[in-house]
Amino acid sequence: MPKLSVVVALHNVEAFAETTLRSLARNAGPDVEFLLVDDCSTDATTEVVDRWAERLPGARVIRHDTNRGIAQARNSGIDAAGGEYLTFLDGDDWYGPGHLAGLMRAMDELGCDFARTDHVQATGTDRVVKRPPARVRHAVMDPRDGIAPADTETMVDYPFVWAGVYRRHLFEDGGLRFATELRTAEDRLWIWRLHLRARTYASLGLHGVFYRRGVATSLTQVRDERQLDFIPAYDALLREVRDDPEADRFLLKAVRTYCAMIAFHVGKAHDYEPAAARRLRHEARAALHRMPERELDRTLATIDSTRGRLLGRLRDGRKAA
Repeated sequence: MPKLSVVVALHNVEAFAETTLRSLARNAGPDVEFLLVDDCSTDATTEVVDRWAERLPGARVIRHDTNRGIAQARNSGIDAAGGEYLTFLDGDDWYGPGHLAGLMRAMDELGCDFARTDHVQATGTDRVVKRPPARVRHAVMDPRDGIAPADTETMVDYPFVWAGVYRRHLFEDGGLRFATELRTAEDRLWIWRLHLRARTYASLGLHGVFYRRGVATSLTQVRDERQLDFIPAYDALLREVRDDPEADRFLLKAVRTYCAMIAFHVGKAHDYEPAAARRLRHEARAALHRMPERELDRTLATIDSTRGRLLGRLRDGRKAA
C-alpha cells in the first residue's frame, strides 16, 4: 500500500503537462502513487499522459469519457486512492524536488489530520512565495480556530486545495468530496468544510508546490457564467454554518467572505460577457437579501468604504458602479 496518493487533474493542458509530469518523476518513490485523471482532454494532453504513465513509477491513469470538471476529477482520484495521505495537483502546476517527501515527514512527525503549506506563485518568470495565514508554524492546532475572526485574513481565505496534505480517514464513508455541481469555487467551499469537520491541523514552512498563475485556459481567468458558481457555493456554506453548533462564532466570517466575493466579481462585471454580467448583478443582489440581516448589517458597517458602497447600492437595487 502506498503511503501518499497524489491526485493530478488534467484537462487540455498540453502546453504544461510535460513540466507537471516531469516534476512527479522527480518526487517518485516506492511509497508514492500518482493518480493521473484525464478529464476527457481534446488536445495532446492524453498522449503526454500515456507517454509518462509508462515510465513514471506508481502511476495510474483514470479517464473520463466526458468532461466532468475538476471537482469530479478530484473525486475520481480520491475514490481510487490507496495511500495513508492524499494530496492534489492541478495539471498546469508542478512540484520542486523532494516536496512530497517533506509532506510525508511532516505528517508523520505531527500526527495531525491535515496540513497546509506555502506555495510559490509563478507568473511568467516571476516567483513569489505565498504563505497560509496560520497563527504558528509546525504546531498542531484546532482547525476551527483557523476560521475566525471575521475581519482578519484566516485559513479559510487560503483556498488552495493543492497546497496541503490530508489524512485518508477524512475521506472515508464518502466524506469531504468536492461538490460536482460547482464549476468554480468548489475549493473555497471544500476548505471551509475541512476546517469545520477535521480535528487537528498544522501549517508547514514548505514551498515546493508551484502555482502557475494567469494561464488563459484556467477557469480563474474566464469571465462567463461558470464564475457565478461562487454564489451557490457560498449559499451552501451559509446553510452549513447556520446548522453548526458554533454558528454564532462563524456566521459573521461566512457572511463577510461572501460579501467580499460579491464585491470582487461585481467590481469586475465589465469584464464579463454581457449576459453573464446581468445575471451576476441580479443573483448577487438576491444573495444579499438571503443573508442573515444582523451579520450583513455588521459587515456593511465595518468593511472598507469602497466595497461597502458597492454592496449597499447593490442591496438597495441601485446601480453598483
